[in-house]
Amino acid sequence: MKICYCWVAAAVLLLSACGKQERREAVGMYKVLVEKRAAFAQNNAAEKDFVSSVRGWCTSITAKGGGTGAQLEQNASVAQDLAKSSASISAVVGQVRQGIYDQSIQEEFPKGVRSNLIGELTRRQRFLQEVRSALQDSATAFEGFRQSRGYKGDTYPAGIDKLTQILQGYHEPGDSVTEAISALTTKYNIKDGEVGT
Repeated sequence: MKICYCWVAAAVLLLSACGKQERREAVGMYKVLVEKRAAFAQNNAAEKDFVSSVRGWCTSITAKGGGTGAQLEQNASVAQDLAKSSASISAVVGQVRQGIYDQSIQEEFPKGVRSNLIGELTRRQRFLQEVRSALQDSATAFEGFRQSRGYKGDTYPAGIDKLTQILQGYHEPGDSVTEAISALTTKYNIKDGEVGT
């Protein structure tokens, strides 16, 4: 009888330890997400503005052509600036993704939250990389047009059509960080005081 009681007590302790480990992992991820939340929200707004700017610029070029002289030079400069903006926005998404990826997580629920979040952030970075690449190609083509005596200003780089196509499939970013925080809070009843926020 004593042996059976010992096994039951050991099983209860083991299950309790597993629950503590899972909650500890969830609290660690929660802390990282809370630290990144404000910057991530600002980055979401910057991404929306960025996409709107790229769309407007592409629409103007497809309507009027690449231009000549100062207009052509300006289009090359805008393409380069927009490519830098894309890289900057992607870098913030990457910081959040890396912060979550670096968490040591073994338990199923926190692992699922992390996996979903990393998948969403990776998708966004892939989109921003495609846009950046098309912008860089366009900037290079505009520079080539500047060197060409035969260019009349009525056509534009193929990268502009590629950008237009990429942007057609664009979905505004949701606040996946807040959604992950909410999932962890609901499951583990995490309070801000636990993580020193």
